[in-house]
This record gives sequence, C-alpha cells and structure tokens, in this order.
Amino acid sequence: MRVAPDWTEYSVIATGDGEKLERWGNLVLLRPDPQIIWHAAKPLRSYKGIDAIYERSSTGGGRWVFNRDGVKTEFVLHWRDLAFSLKLMGFKHTGLFPEQAANWDRMMKLIEGANRKISVLNLFGYTGAASVACKRAGADVCHVDGAKAMVERAGENIRLSGLDNDGMRYIIDDCFKFCKRELKRGKHYDAIILDPPSFGRGPNGEKWKIEEGISELVELVAKLLSDKPLFVCLNSYTTGLQPAVMSNVLRLALPKNAKIDADEIGIATEEGLILPQGCTAFAEF
Repeated sequence: MRVAPDWTEYSVIATGDGEKLERWGNLVLLRPDPQIIWHAAKPLRSYKGIDAIYERSSTGGGRWVFNRDGVKTEFVLHWRDLAFSLKLMGFKHTGLFPEQAANWDRMMKLIEGANRKISVLNLFGYTGAASVACKRAGADVCHVDGAKAMVERAGENIRLSGLDNDGMRYIIDDCFKFCKRELKRGKHYDAIILDPPSFGRGPNGEKWKIEEGISELVELVAKLLSDKPLFVCLNSYTTGLQPAVMSNVLRLALPKNAKIDADEIGIATEEGLILPQGCTAFAEF
C-alpha cells in the first residue's frame, strides 16, 4: 500500500458503516465510501461540527445536506505549495482525490530528476491535480478531458498554484479520439498519465467502460511514447481491477525495458487505519 504524503489541510477523521468523515480545510464532510465495510467505533453522525453530509438516493445519485447555514460549497485546498479550487459537486465529489498525492510526489521526483524537459500527456485529467504537479516540477503538460467544466477548473488550478500557461495545452475531447489524432500527427510524449473513470461518456456521447476499453487504450498510448520515455501511470478506482491485472495490462503493451510495479494507494486515517482508495500501476523507464 502506498500512502499519500504531506497532507496538512486534508484528513480522514473516522470511518465505518460505509462512510468516511473528512476534514477539508475548515469543512468537515461525511461521504459514502463502498470500501468501508467495517463498523464505526462510534456512529459517525454523532460527531460534532459536521458541515455537510452526502445522502444517497434510493433511485441513484444523491444530494448534499447541510447542517448549518452559510456552508461554503466552493473553497481552496493546498498540498505542499500547490492550490486546488474545490466544489461540493454531484455524486459526492469535491474535484480532488487526495490519495493521488502518492502519485503526484512520485511524478514530480521523476520529472525533476530527469535533467531535461519532459512532455506529459494527462488523459482523463479531470480538474488537473496531476497536471499542476507535473507543471510545478518543470514539465510541459497536455491536459485532456471530455468535460469542459473540468478542463476549465484545471486551468484555474494552474493559476492558483502560481504557474503560467507556457507549455500547457488544454484539450476538451474524447481521449481515444485525441490519441489517435496525435498519433497521425506524429506527436510523442515522455510521460503519460491515464486516470480513467469506471464508466463515462465523451463530449459527443462516446461510451467508456474501463474493463472493456483499458487494454486497447494502453496499447494506443504506448505508441505515443517518445524514444526516451520517463513513465506511464495507470489509475483505477474499479474494485474488479486488481494491481496485478493493471500490471499485466502495462507489461503487455509497453516496451520490454519498462520497470513496472502496481499497488493499492490510500490515506492514513486519524483512527490509525489505512483507507484503500484505488490502485495504481506505474512503469518507469
């Protein structure tokens, strides 16, 4: 298990009975988490100071319920010297996955240690936390996501972190289609990040299901690697994709000199547990 480092403004206070109690800066949120099948030491809803609870609907989805007036639904959170604009959004999200700090730290060290300009392709880039981390480390970054609002938020996070747009590209597109066009254009990248959702749709309704599409996508992006690749990072939040499965996908698609490791990533909780939050397969060259 790889544990996210250096969080001071985010923490998991307590867990149990399918929920996690989190501190996001000055906000305390209670959100569902399907991995938490154990019982809470005490009922989480009995904790004082909870600002908002995400209540699931029996028909799917859900909504935020606020315990007091004036709760800020938009706020800024910092990790090291990076800043992220967050928002209480639909389906329990805030616009950031804190456990990914384990990957941001690793990417930054590799980019900084390369002693050359690194070009990064961030696919399914969401609100751009990994793009911000790579840019801070000195890379040129192409950020791709199918949702305009998420790409705009990525640009905002770049600005909030005191970075400029030199070497940044923001692309609103279906990731498969974009990669195929880049291949035709002869474009190559030194590092590629793949952070696909379990299910999703592109800007024109293109359907995506990770179990059905991930091998083909990795085979495609492998062709986009430069002659001197640095890394490939593949993330999954789907419980059916175990680390060994993800490692196999990379091993079969990438050059033979790739050094591949795969593991769970998680967050250390204030109650002394490690909360698993997905898996990552990482290839270094």
